[in-house]
Amino acid sequence: MTQFTSDRLLLFGATGDLSRRMLLPSLCALDAEGLLGQDVEIIGTARSDFDDQGFRNFAREALEQFLPASRRGSMAQFLNRLTYQPLDANDADSFKALAQKVGTPREGLSIFLSTAPSLFEPTIQGLEKSGLTGEKVRIGLEKPLGVDLASSKVINDAVAHAFPEERIFRIDHYLGKETVQNLLALRFANLMFEPLWNAAHIDHVQITVSETVGLESRVAYYDDSGALRDMVQNHMLQLLALVAMEPPVSYNATSIRNEKVKVLHSLRKVRPEETVTGQYRAGAITGQAVPGYDEELGKDSSTETFVAIKAFIDNWRWQGVPFYMRTGKRLPKRSTEIVVQFRKVPHSIFNGRGAKTVPNRLVIGIQPEENITLSLMTKVPGLDRNGYGLRSTPLAILTPDAFADRQRRIAYERLLLDLIEGDQTLFVRRDEVEAQWEWIDAIRAGWEEHQQEPRTYTAGSWGPSAAIALAERDGVTWHE
Repeated sequence: MTQFTSDRLLLFGATGDLSRRMLLPSLCALDAEGLLGQDVEIIGTARSDFDDQGFRNFAREALEQFLPASRRGSMAQFLNRLTYQPLDANDADSFKALAQKVGTPREGLSIFLSTAPSLFEPTIQGLEKSGLTGEKVRIGLEKPLGVDLASSKVINDAVAHAFPEERIFRIDHYLGKETVQNLLALRFANLMFEPLWNAAHIDHVQITVSETVGLESRVAYYDDSGALRDMVQNHMLQLLALVAMEPPVSYNATSIRNEKVKVLHSLRKVRPEETVTGQYRAGAITGQAVPGYDEELGKDSSTETFVAIKAFIDNWRWQGVPFYMRTGKRLPKRSTEIVVQFRKVPHSIFNGRGAKTVPNRLVIGIQPEENITLSLMTKVPGLDRNGYGLRSTPLAILTPDAFADRQRRIAYERLLLDLIEGDQTLFVRRDEVEAQWEWIDAIRAGWEEHQQEPRTYTAGSWGPSAAIALAERDGVTWHE
């Protein structure tokens, strides 16, 4: 495989919401820290009829709104990197003009492709016919990559026709988050955890991704997708794979992705009674009244806005350990966290002294705050004449405090830089994507077979009561 650092970055969907909120701010922040090579040029393309200056004005407004002034550096310097070419993906001639705008890279070209699934094939064909798929070109693919295994294969086949796997970078922005990457450091750079990281010592694992928002601007996409495909298929299964994977041989793309895909292939088929779906109705979020999903949508729908799953991994390390996953919209707070619940001590020497032990718990917070908390049993200060006092005490690593000297980054900063430099470690391989879709498709098939319809829940609650029961049947309480 030829290694190269790109001196051209081509952004498809450059005038869209993702670009405005994440991509342009991330690139500007990288530029401000001197992490972009001086010769890197950024070419934006979309249907919007901008010229170079119009796109720079668009970018300036986005940066002023979404990037703190302290991180902008010389904004004029960054804006001078930007050029723009309008494009209609269904018009082959548009790609000729785009290729002329891109020109001939001195080192290489990286393409960031964020487009509707229906436009993947004509876009790849246009790139290929216009000479934008050569050996010194790599492509990053933003989701959604299909709606099921079959459609995902169609998209991947289209991309594979023009790009080999080593030049395809499938993006899951959760993998760019510092605390997600910290999972690897926590597990494999600390001797104390790995000997305990198995079914003998861990009772269960919880993964929660909760959102307070409703449909916002994603009405058409979300109603076709639902919570299972929007969140579980990609973000949550990647988190599960990082928690459950075996130690890789080394920190590189091949080793890490090999271990993740083994976990995904080991996921047991989910039974109908191991899933709960829901759809929110009118309620209140932080004291503000919000409409129900059907009201926001303007019609009745059977799309789930909440899903809870009890999953099992059938391998030696995790046999019998449930992984509880839940995600939903219009929940009480915005939060992404992983909870590793350890088992009880096999025998408590303190029972005769009236002291109760509580199992240790590791909580890895990913958003909105990045932190790691390990609860330990400690003695309560005192003379203990009336018993021995024990208390569960948190040992916390608060990332903003522990690394106050380091800048908190947007996840896309890391991913865009890795795309430009050609490091695939934090990107998803095709066999991972297809293993994820295979498991998700089986869940959806089970819903259809058993005519499982979403249960209603009030906006501002933690989902249907059946989701609470899913865990409580096993004596487990969701961490809130």
